[in-house]
Amino acid sequence: MPSQAQQAPPLFVLIAVSALAVLPVNMFVPSLPSIARDLGVEFFVVNAAIAGYAVATAFTHLIAGALSDRFGRKPIALVALTVFTIASIGCSLATDIRTFLLCRWLQGAVTAGYAVSLAAIRDTSDERAAASRIGYVSSAWAVAPMIGPLFGGMLDTHFGWRANFIAFALLGFAGVYLVAFHLRETNRHPSKSMGVQFRGYGDLLRSTRFSAYALCMALAIGTLYVFLSGAPLVAAQLHDTSGTALGLYMGMVPAGFIVGSYFVGRTSSHRSSTEFIVAGRILTCSGLLIGLGLMIAGVTHPLAFFGPCVSVGLGNGLTMPAANARVLSFHPGLAGTASGLAAALTLIGAGIIAFASGLVVDAPNASVAVLGAMLTASLLSLATALFIARAEKTKRWK
Repeated sequence: MPSQAQQAPPLFVLIAVSALAVLPVNMFVPSLPSIARDLGVEFFVVNAAIAGYAVATAFTHLIAGALSDRFGRKPIALVALTVFTIASIGCSLATDIRTFLLCRWLQGAVTAGYAVSLAAIRDTSDERAAASRIGYVSSAWAVAPMIGPLFGGMLDTHFGWRANFIAFALLGFAGVYLVAFHLRETNRHPSKSMGVQFRGYGDLLRSTRFSAYALCMALAIGTLYVFLSGAPLVAAQLHDTSGTALGLYMGMVPAGFIVGSYFVGRTSSHRSSTEFIVAGRILTCSGLLIGLGLMIAGVTHPLAFFGPCVSVGLGNGLTMPAANARVLSFHPGLAGTASGLAAALTLIGAGIIAFASGLVVDAPNASVAVLGAMLTASLLSLATALFIARAEKTKRWK
């Protein structure tokens, strides 16, 4: 249990560090054509800046939480932000694609801030308080990918693509300052050796409880990944959907996530985590069933597809903070390890789901196939959530 006398970290610091962990994912995406042209490579080559970054973030999640259990939350956050800042400067100065991609992948270190933030919350909060604080952090965290591409596009238009990475470097400096001067160390009992963390990985992976929660989260985020990869194809199939309109429609989903996460933050003291998880999965499945029905009925207005998809954001907003709070509560001494491992498994699982959906989705069948793939993943997530709720009620876990 966390020490009741230990002061919780300032929420604004955790929000800032978590937002900085996700902002680099897509803020510079509008600059990809400019980067390819300036560095003299084909577009598909520079597009590796996205795929490689995803791999780097999964690896960072996997080790950052465990390192924070061993050496403390604050040192790991400071190192991660410092690496990110230096890598951002490297990207801004790169004159060839190899240097650019190497520095871009090193930027993935910043995602340690998310795992560290969750672990710091768990260090200083019981489960329901943790769900509330994670809900607030998640609702603010979701804003970053909404505004990132707009901000990045403006920088690219007025100052060139390198301005994006100068902005990242400045944000990195700001993050280092916030952690150094406003984040107190919350891990009062660091482990004695990394062997504890390695054994912790094994203990967690052998735990049916941990695996069930990780699977539920992977399927929930996988539903979102299918939407992100398939929405442009659907927009093209439905016609009369401009790039601006597509951006607005797609922004409705993270807006739903913000609402759902904020609701968890406000009400978690009155409801159990499993109630939020199951409710989120039911809400998502219900919305996607409505959307699929509209597409099968031949309704072709973009809102017939994108409107029901808001349920994905709302449902994930309810599910993810509550599920993360539960995962962090299983082994309080391994909060960082559990946070990082769960995040890595979620990203890997969601990526596999998105890849699998790409095998069945193509331009002619996009609207029905995308909703069908999303609904399949969501129904599996609901089945996992119901299994979790039953097992928690009967205490049948190992």
